[in-house]
Amino acid sequence: MSITKEQVLEALKNVDDPDLHKDLVTLGMIKDLEVSGKKVNFTVVLTTPACPMKEMIHKACVNAVLHFVDKEAIVDVKMTANVTASKNGAPLLPGVRNIIAVASGKGGVGKSTIASNLAVALAKQGASVGLVDADIYGPSQTIMFDVVHEKPMIRPINGVNKIIPVESYGVKLLSIGFFADTSQAIVWRGPMASKALTQMFSDADWGELDYMIIDLPPGTGDIHLSLVGAIPLNGVLIVSTPQQVALADAQKGVGMFQLPQINVPVLGIVENMAYFTPAELPDNKYYIFGKDGAKTLAEKLGVPLLGEIPLVQSICEAGDAGRPAVMQDNTPQAKAFMEMASNVAQQVSIVNSRKVELVNS
Repeated sequence: MSITKEQVLEALKNVDDPDLHKDLVTLGMIKDLEVSGKKVNFTVVLTTPACPMKEMIHKACVNAVLHFVDKEAIVDVKMTANVTASKNGAPLLPGVRNIIAVASGKGGVGKSTIASNLAVALAKQGASVGLVDADIYGPSQTIMFDVVHEKPMIRPINGVNKIIPVESYGVKLLSIGFFADTSQAIVWRGPMASKALTQMFSDADWGELDYMIIDLPPGTGDIHLSLVGAIPLNGVLIVSTPQQVALADAQKGVGMFQLPQINVPVLGIVENMAYFTPAELPDNKYYIFGKDGAKTLAEKLGVPLLGEIPLVQSICEAGDAGRPAVMQDNTPQAKAFMEMASNVAQQVSIVNSRKVELVNS
């Protein structure tokens, strides 16, 4: 007896997206369904190429058809992604689907390292990514991406001169470091810094991006308030280390973004320098700064723990050499960064889904 499309769709209603908690058919994630005899072909369109549940969803789809339709069916499932977008609308950045800020309550916790590796990890997972180095007073992304000596080009677009971001490791990058003498301190008052930051958005041609990552200055201040006022952020992730003093500042950072007048979704907390792993003993973990500090804080604040990044000498060396550590395939640090990126993308999809539900309710 031949299999019908209606049978397949009914079977796939038993497969839920683990993040959005609705079935794939209702979510419109099943595309290009074709049935010929016992052969069943369709595509599952995920909300991000960095989906950490990709293999689980694939297996569940195959099993649903075999169990509910025909155990002899030959099921071919293709997995693709169409990154969900914010419904806020960003006139400065019409082609950018999601804008994610990376912040920290204090300096020295590795915020820029997290931002650079997050951007490259998302690009490695198939997303189109841009990065704005908004750390006005201490820009470092030009070093981390090995583009210190590069200069962005200017190109007329529709009669208006636009800055063309520099590309490195699949990421489009703009930094105040491109426009300032790296040997001189940048001493700007708040309004000047805010204007310079806004120009990196408004005067640049970013094109189509799935994710734009913004590396914010540490702490809280004018830059953060100006950014939130000008750019509709999809969310912010907070970077901390395990020490209590860093966690206290991280909590203040979370609190700032949750203020009613700011109200930016906190995607979660990333714990950097979570444990020490010697290169010669990659499976060993030594919690030299304390254990589970960020995990406990995340649970207290009701936000996810997005990642635990090890304290590894090669991460520092990679940043200084201009080659983000996530490029070191199959190392503990690369795996930690890739997992972190998947978790961030997952949370962005959840936030976007909640916004759509609010609009439709």
